[in-house]
Amino acid sequence: MLRKKEIELRDSDALLLVDVQKDFLPGGALAVPNADKILHFLNAYIKIFSNKGLKIYMTRDWHPEDHCSFKDYGGLWPKHCIQESEGAKFAEELKLPPDVVIISKATDKNKDAYSGFDDTELDNILKKDNIKRLFIGGLATDYCVKATVLDALSLGYKVFLLLDGIKAVNVNPQDEEKALLEMKEKGAIFIDISSLSDDIVDSRGNC
Repeated sequence: MLRKKEIELRDSDALLLVDVQKDFLPGGALAVPNADKILHFLNAYIKIFSNKGLKIYMTRDWHPEDHCSFKDYGGLWPKHCIQESEGAKFAEELKLPPDVVIISKATDKNKDAYSGFDDTELDNILKKDNIKRLFIGGLATDYCVKATVLDALSLGYKVFLLLDGIKAVNVNPQDEEKALLEMKEKGAIFIDISSLSDDIVDSRGNC
């Protein structure tokens, strides 16, 4: 893993945060264990990218009420991130800039979509913005983060995975480990906040 500010950010770099929504946080409809622990680190990344004037993108699940991923309709999950619901909102603790670009996914009730690139304009938007490298964090490691990272790699982006900015569901005990291995084998580079910041980052992720 790259550490101690080994990466110089460029104009063609962007931060991509995946599904950091209330329903995936403690108390939410589909809570990812310890998901709240990444929020201060994500804010540190947001601060770094914002201060350098670099683009920040956010994906979100934006499901209709009768989405096929829900158990009531034959899917795996409880109802979550329903369009315009409280649970679909981004975590209140995130200090997002006003120009953040939001990408909604899984909006078709008949089609599930884990990746931020699946049936969205994300790739077109990134290419229009001349983005070459993506720094990806969010929820959850073994589902939407993994799918987004793998699609980004297959589309030719260089991907840095923010290890202190992700958490896994771990429906099965080894899911996180398998997801990390797959992403690494496909070319994702693992980093943490120290790879980007000269400042000491404390245990709460504050720069």
